[in-house]
Amino acid sequence: MSKALIAGVGMVKFTKPGKSEEYDVLGAQAAIAALKDAGIDYRDVQQAYAGFVFGDTCSGQTALYSVGLTGIPVINVNNACATGSTALFLARQAVESGAVDVALAVGFEQMPSGALASNTSDRKATTARLDQAVASIQGWDDKAMQAAQYFGGAGREYMEKYGASADLFGRVSVKARDHARRNPFAMFTDPLSLEQVMSSPAIFGPLTRLMCCPPTCGGAAVLVVSDSYAKKKGLSNLIEIAAMSLTTDTEASFNSGSMINVIGADAARRASTSVYEQSGISPEDVDLVELHDCFSTNEIISYEALGLCPEGGAEKFVHDGDNTYGGKVVTNPSGGLLSKGHPLGATGLAQITELSWHLRGTAGERQVPNANIALQHNIGLGGACVVSVLKRA
Repeated sequence: MSKALIAGVGMVKFTKPGKSEEYDVLGAQAAIAALKDAGIDYRDVQQAYAGFVFGDTCSGQTALYSVGLTGIPVINVNNACATGSTALFLARQAVESGAVDVALAVGFEQMPSGALASNTSDRKATTARLDQAVASIQGWDDKAMQAAQYFGGAGREYMEKYGASADLFGRVSVKARDHARRNPFAMFTDPLSLEQVMSSPAIFGPLTRLMCCPPTCGGAAVLVVSDSYAKKKGLSNLIEIAAMSLTTDTEASFNSGSMINVIGADAARRASTSVYEQSGISPEDVDLVELHDCFSTNEIISYEALGLCPEGGAEKFVHDGDNTYGGKVVTNPSGGLLSKGHPLGATGLAQITELSWHLRGTAGERQVPNANIALQHNIGLGGACVVSVLKRA
C-alpha cells in the first residue's frame, strides 16, 4: 500500500447561477489550476474521476478533453452533495492500492437558480425512503422545499431535545460570513449581524433564508500521487490523506424516529469514528474543519456527530467561541457552504483545497495558526457521507 499524497489543489471562484462559465470550462480551469499547483503535466495523470450532479453522461470527458486528449480512463461520479469527496475517495483508493501513481479528482457544477429539484419526475425519487421517514416523524408539507423540511425539521428536533434557541443556528451564519470576508474565492463576503439572520424570511422550522446555502456554480480539483512518485519527482508542499471513510445509510436513517439521523448524523458519526481509528488521532487533535453546513442547523448537529463537542454541547461550544479563531477548532474558515457557496460536484474538493492551503500555511488572511491536522466532512442525502483526515506530509 502506498501513501496517498495531495500534490496539487485548485478551484475557481464560486458564482451565482447565470453568472458562471459553462460547466466544462469550470472543470477544466480547476484541473489546470491543480496541475499547475503540483507542477505536474496532464500527461502524467493515469486516471481521472469527474464529479457532477447536474449534467449529462460523460460531462467529465467534455471538461477534461480541453486539458488533454491522452486516452486515460475518465470515470464520472454522481453521489449527491458528497460527489466531489466520492471522486477523491476513488482517486485515493487507486493510488493507495498501487494501481496508479497519479490520479486526478475534479468536480464542477453549473447549477440552475432556485431550490434543488429532481429532473426525473417520471420515476421514483432516490430520496423516497427518506421522504417517507420524514413524513412519519413530522408530516410532509407539499408547499415547503424538500431540503428545508429535512434540515429545518432536524433543527427543530435539536431545539426540543436540548433546549437550544434558534439564535444558536443564526450565530453559525454570522460566523460563516465573518470567515468568508477573508476568502477571495467565497461568493458572499458582506458581514451579517444576528438580527439580520433572524429577521430574514422564514423558510421552515427554525430556518431563515440566511441560514440556507445558495445554489452555486463552480469547480475544484485535487491531484493525488503516490509517495514513490513524489520522491521520484522531488515534489514538495505535500499533504497526506491520512484517512478517509465513505458511509451510507443504515436502519438508523429510516427507523430511529429522529430527523437528526435522517439528515446523516448517524452516517457522519460512523465515518468519523472510522477515520479517527484509521489515522490514530482524536477529535482533540484536529486544528480545523471544513464541514457540510448546507444549512446552519447541520453545522450544529455535525459538531456533535464528528465528536468536536459532547452530545448536547454545541450551544456551549458556539458561545465559548470554540468553533472559530482563538477557540478549540476553527470550523469552516472558508466561510463554508453558507457563504462560500455549494456547487454540488465541486464542494467536497473545494473543502479539501481549503484545508490543504491551511496545512501548507498559504491561506493568507484566514490562515489558521499552526495548522497540522484537518478534518473534512461532506454529506449527500440519498445517501453518502465522506469524512477525511489530512495532515502535513
